[in-house]
Amino acid sequence: MPRLLAIVLLGLALNVAQADTALFSPQGYRITQYRSPTPASADGAQTLDTEALQCLLGQTPAPLLIDVYRRPFVQGRFIDSEPHANLPGSLWLANTGDGELDATWQDYFSFHLRKATAGRLDQPLVFYCRSDCWLSWNAVKRAATMGYKHLYWYRDGLDAWEAANLPLQAARPEPFP
Repeated sequence: MPRLLAIVLLGLALNVAQADTALFSPQGYRITQYRSPTPASADGAQTLDTEALQCLLGQTPAPLLIDVYRRPFVQGRFIDSEPHANLPGSLWLANTGDGELDATWQDYFSFHLRKATAGRLDQPLVFYCRSDCWLSWNAVKRAATMGYKHLYWYRDGLDAWEAANLPLQAARPEPFP
């Protein structure tokens, strides 16, 4: 019986290890279960709470706010499946927080970041989505690999902003080139 128990436990351990491995791509991006608890920090970025973000927004140069919330994209266009609002002045780069981006989505992300920053890699960028959302964590990681230097992660995102009763604006994703 002890041998059978050891085999069962080993099988469970292997299943858990496989499940954990399947959460991330070989490059370290989260590729599934995007709405689940996130870590306290993201490599290459400073994590912000609402108060810290408000202070940062008053600095010069002001950071660009980048919303990466997902939006269905069908037959070459975004589908307005539900209303979406974001922080005032935000650039909505829908779907760019996915863990695996094909070349067209990567180009969409880099094109709009280059355009918004005028190609300046030192422009402060704040990435957000919702609380417990890995999409903004992925986007910060992706921007860091592209060479952007002043990165911030608004970890609790839109949910924290709404909880603080701060203003929102109706949002539309940036056009897909």
